[in-house]
Amino acid sequence: MSFYTVGIDAGNSSVKVALLKFDGDDTKPELIDTELAKLRKRDPKKVIEGTYERVLARQKLEPAQIAYVATTGDGELVDFRRGHFYSMTSHARGALFIDPTVRAVVDVGALHAKALIMDERSKVLAYRMTSQCASGSGQFIENISRYLGITIEDVGKLSLESDEPTAVSGICAVLAETDVINMVSRGIATRNILKGIHVAMAKRLVNLLRLVKAQGRILVTGGLGLDVGLVSAIRENMVGGLATEVINHELSPMAGAIGCGIWGGYRHVRLARA
Repeated sequence: MSFYTVGIDAGNSSVKVALLKFDGDDTKPELIDTELAKLRKRDPKKVIEGTYERVLARQKLEPAQIAYVATTGDGELVDFRRGHFYSMTSHARGALFIDPTVRAVVDVGALHAKALIMDERSKVLAYRMTSQCASGSGQFIENISRYLGITIEDVGKLSLESDEPTAVSGICAVLAETDVINMVSRGIATRNILKGIHVAMAKRLVNLLRLVKAQGRILVTGGLGLDVGLVSAIRENMVGGLATEVINHELSPMAGAIGCGIWGGYRHVRLARA
């Protein structure tokens, strides 16, 4: 018997919702619909509820038809959840749904970044996270793009056009932002500033991947999963000692929501059998 689940990834700057359909005990469900909504200083609970309701409305579904609502991230913001799943296990499961050949993930969220390796069943075998400093995060990129007067969607493309990237501090977000202000005053081209930022971020992310000894295909997930400039910089810095291929996917930002939705489906089946 088929049933629906919803995965909600409640992040610090955005909400991701994924609707999935399970046909009996099939191990891989069908992804029916997704939506990403930016918080933009709005009430997170209202954004979550509105996004959830829009996804269901598009598919002409009622809340009573959803067998399991699963969360990851700030799950306490979702009053109607049935279960919560850790971010790492959610991203690992979501990554394998997106690309079954992936064996490592680098998740670049709004405030933190993490690298993990998993097996073919999405069991997390090792992981590392960045420190409290936000210079390797999505929020840092959003702050810089706002200061430079460009949209977050254009950051990656402009970075790829760089002909002379300028080094940026990779240690502290405050120092990095100060570097950027000085570069603008010196007339350095935006594309070269962005490339320098991406290189600094990539070095931190590559270090995490080295610490977990990532091998094979690595999927970039999270809010910056579609930043082609960052993905390119990670590839450029991923040299020596690691046989890897760094990729991204149009569903990269949705990996956490998809993953927890899948875990929710598995839990629903187990509970039904109990």
